Amino acid sequence: MSGGYTSLGSEAVSGSVPVAAAGPDHRLQFQESSLQTFPPNDTRGKVTGTFQPPRDADDTFSKPGPGGQGNDGAPSSGLMGLFSVVSYRPYFNVDTQDVLDRIRDSLFPFRGDFVEKTSHNPDMYGPFWICSTLVFLTAAIGNFAAYLAHKTSADGSSAWHYDINQVTWSAGLFYGYVGIVPLALYFLLKYLTVTSGLVQLWCLYGYSLFIFIPASFFSIVPVEIIRWVAVGLAGVMSALFLAINIRSHIKTASERWFLIVTGSAAVQLGLALIIKLYFFTFFYQDKLPV
Repeated sequence: MSGGYTSLGSEAVSGSVPVAAAGPDHRLQFQESSLQTFPPNDTRGKVTGTFQPPRDADDTFSKPGPGGQGNDGAPSSGLMGLFSVVSYRPYFNVDTQDVLDRIRDSLFPFRGDFVEKTSHNPDMYGPFWICSTLVFLTAAIGNFAAYLAHKTSADGSSAWHYDINQVTWSAGLFYGYVGIVPLALYFLLKYLTVTSGLVQLWCLYGYSLFIFIPASFFSIVPVEIIRWVAVGLAGVMSALFLAINIRSHIKTASERWFLIVTGSAAVQLGLALIIKLYFFTFFYQDKLPV
């Protein structure tokens, strides 16, 4: 060959692999693989344990609604699920009609069927917005009612000062009450070995406060007896709503049901008293600095 290359013959060369003879019946065959295939999943790179918000111990008493199913509604894995909105989606899976029906039921305390109607899907959407409405409504109406009371008093010609701190105090009062009191009742029932639902209690207490919204509007009237009647009636109806619904579920489960029901009603009446004395009592207005 030209260029100084030499051709190699077909003889065996030391260190080389002999070429397989290509015959007409020689075919490459591969054995079937026995490996099992698995469907893809979304757990790659995730912690195996999943976080979910606190669910009730008894599914018949309270369980999340059908929302949040499938891949889009699955709770986030790991500790980060605590800060994931998707994890709490089942507890906000209600529409406007659901909320309106539950508000209407809270205005008729003697029925005692609120827990049964909401057991399949207790929500925190309604309680959140009821509390948020009360936070700003009681502060705004409280200041406006104080203004009317000041103008109709003997010192009405002097300057009047609004109290912006009422917004802060009302937020702590309503959010704290709905968040802490049901939680305390939940642990008390657990201690007494009474099956209860934490989300169901939050739902029950949240809707029980709706009656204070119309009561706040009646408290604008600059007549002290009307304010006492409005807030007092709202407190009694709200306490009865709680007591009757709690009683229907723990009467057969604990011998101390009467003390629990009475205590829950008394705390609710105490809340009504605080609302009246702090937001809708204006005897101190004459002492405000000019």
